[in-house]
Amino acid sequence: MTSMLEDWRDLGTLERVAAAVRGGELDPVGLTERALRRAEQTAALNAVVHLDPDGARAVAAGHDRRGPLAGIPVLVKEIVEVEGWPFRCGSAAFADRVGTRDAEVVRRLRAAGAVLLGLSHSHEFAYGPTGTSNRVGPCRNPHDPERMSGGSSAGAGAAVAAGVVPLAIGTDTAGSVRIPAALCGVVGAKPARGTLPACGVFPLAQSLDHLGVLTGSVADAAYALEVLAGRGAGPGAAGDAPRLGVVANPEYRDWQQDVGRAWTAALDRLRAAGARLEEVTLPDWTAMTATAVDLQGPEATAVHLGRDTSRYQPDVQRRLSSAAKIPAWRYVRARADAATLTTTVTELLAGLDAVVLPAVPITAPGVEADEIAGPDGPTRVRERLLRNTRLANVTGHPAWSVPLPSPGLPVGLQLLAADDGQAAAAARWIERAFTR
Repeated sequence: MTSMLEDWRDLGTLERVAAAVRGGELDPVGLTERALRRAEQTAALNAVVHLDPDGARAVAAGHDRRGPLAGIPVLVKEIVEVEGWPFRCGSAAFADRVGTRDAEVVRRLRAAGAVLLGLSHSHEFAYGPTGTSNRVGPCRNPHDPERMSGGSSAGAGAAVAAGVVPLAIGTDTAGSVRIPAALCGVVGAKPARGTLPACGVFPLAQSLDHLGVLTGSVADAAYALEVLAGRGAGPGAAGDAPRLGVVANPEYRDWQQDVGRAWTAALDRLRAAGARLEEVTLPDWTAMTATAVDLQGPEATAVHLGRDTSRYQPDVQRRLSSAAKIPAWRYVRARADAATLTTTVTELLAGLDAVVLPAVPITAPGVEADEIAGPDGPTRVRERLLRNTRLANVTGHPAWSVPLPSPGLPVGLQLLAADDGQAAAAARWIERAFTR
């Protein structure tokens, strides 16, 4: 199968498009029809699980041409509640569920002038990084539809890469914005904990859950976060050459050969552009992973307690069964360990503009892949996808995935920073270094 890529950036940044709508140069109806047409053309990707063409057209036709996202077509992940739309969370068990109110992030999108197009594919209940388990089947990667998109914000990453919309809302509990961003070759931004409200979003693990955005560029991600966070002003320009910590822990360098090549070349380009690079060591990977698992498991178990799970996807059933076996003492210890990890990472980031590492150590596996070859033998695809992304959810720091120059399948650079402003500035500088 051939790639299904397209880009909204021919119209300019989100900020410029919205300004053109407000100024009468662009028509919200035309933007909406473009998005609907592209959704139909790429339907085989399974990126969009619910489309509301009549509703989107009505909003576009009656648009008052106001707002910082005026006329921008947007998809929201299907675990985000939208009044009157299906609220299935990717599950056959919720087949008849309908949203009764708008989640807060949806309310903010509407208030900013966005046109809601529909719902994007989620791994069932957001409980998986592959994007392959859903009542409607797997989400496919626009670069090669025989490969997975990554998850759990699968449809968001695939839809932005395929040019359905320039902005999609995802959620991220262990990497679920950054993983599909990296595998699909778009920008994924998970802001600091609490930046975007989770009210009205079906939870996975409440102490780890974040909302985030997926876009075609750093400028668009930064702008969308500023708007949705209610900060008013747009993001500032990239600053001086940053001081970047390059992660030295061997577990984060357990990469496929093509990812390693792209990563080494990217560091050379950053260094040549003036970045000051220094090796840093993050907290012990094994202990951090155990903390993340011991937080996520019991919290996910509590969400689904008392529900009939017999119609859940098999992998989600297995995950919940395993999670339910985590004893309370491990959860209590994990809460304390998370606080210690947060302090340690905060102290590390205080002396840097950002810490950088590969977002995902592999490129997109095949849709049916369960294992992937590694230096020490085959490992589970799920484990490799999650290897580098969990820390920022435990500590709550902002973390972005920015596409690396790569001759083959997409590879993402992940950056962690002390706060949202610093993350956006570092991401913008890095993106510029890669496009010079």
